[in-house]
Amino acid sequence: MASTPMPRANERLKPVLVYLVTEDWYFLSHRLPMACAALRAGYEVHVATNVVDGGAVIESYGFKLHPLNWRRGSARPHDLVRILGEIRALYRRLKPDLVHHVGVQPVIIGALASIGLPIVKLHAMAGLGFAFTSRTPRARATGFAMRLLMRALLNRPRNAVLVQNPDDRAAVMALGIDAGRIYLIPGSGVDTEKLTPMPEPAGVITVGYIGRLLADKGIRALVDAYKILAARGRVIRFVLAGEPDPANPASIPPAEIESWKAIAGLDVLGHVDDIREVWAMSHIAVLPSRREDLPKSLLEAAACGRPIVATDVPGCREIARQDVNALLVPADDATALADAIDRLAGDADLRHRFGAAGRAMVEAEFSEHHIGAEIVALYARLLD
Repeated sequence: MASTPMPRANERLKPVLVYLVTEDWYFLSHRLPMACAALRAGYEVHVATNVVDGGAVIESYGFKLHPLNWRRGSARPHDLVRILGEIRALYRRLKPDLVHHVGVQPVIIGALASIGLPIVKLHAMAGLGFAFTSRTPRARATGFAMRLLMRALLNRPRNAVLVQNPDDRAAVMALGIDAGRIYLIPGSGVDTEKLTPMPEPAGVITVGYIGRLLADKGIRALVDAYKILAARGRVIRFVLAGEPDPANPASIPPAEIESWKAIAGLDVLGHVDDIREVWAMSHIAVLPSRREDLPKSLLEAAACGRPIVATDVPGCREIARQDVNALLVPADDATALADAIDRLAGDADLRHRFGAAGRAMVEAEFSEHHIGAEIVALYARLLD
């Protein structure tokens, strides 16, 4: 049966907004608050993504779901041409007023798919990705080609770029994107009613990490920091919540992760459904990443009142502020990481002060209400 054609834009009661995301879990994890704010503001919200097991949850919020046969991380020409065709056909059928492309791959594929269509495009440069953060020859070559393509695509009419921190804004400008097209909104927002300050747990000081098990997240430096502390005779437990990401070239090999599980006091939890469980068992939150947009794990840790140890890199320092709610260290420096953890582990008053400051920061700057109002205002501005 032929699908019912969408009404023309000037015949609609609501503006049509499409989120283009590679994976359903990423939409639910990183863009759900924005989409809910848009729905409350009167948009008809569609989600186009590869569906694994989050489809029913996405639809339960009132969004219209469009499954895509998207193989994230694939650079095979056949896969790229096929998904480009799928997305263009979807855009031609839905006739959206606005599309919100999330992530570097959706930005490029979505921009190509929408050429010649009367659509306003917002390109969220979430996760500048392996091609921008890795130092391998492959990543450098890929990054060079992507920079040229983005410069050509994103400077076209009806295109705008969304970043999450000033460093990423500078990086996008360095690509040759016109500064007037770039907007900054810090993250997607934190549910400050669900994530509330927690008392410190009893027992051994515990350091919590939540995130994918990637080299670019600094996970190897974190394991080395644990070994340094153990060699000093410091009894500090580390818990790592997260899984590898086979689609990402920086993913830690399974055999290496298995070797970590044999280290006493270093607990590899795998995927955790409710992150509050991790922060409830942790005294300190840690993220030794090489680069971030605005790390969700640290936002949520701060909302739960946890002090932070993080790297002094773009993204991390937006929520982890030196001597306010965090201690910052250089990237890939396991000794400095161990020293910072050791300092917080031995100073309960400092942990409590940092934890309270982080919670206040989230309430003032990063709540779902605050960020939702900003993104809805930006959508209206782009459509005006």
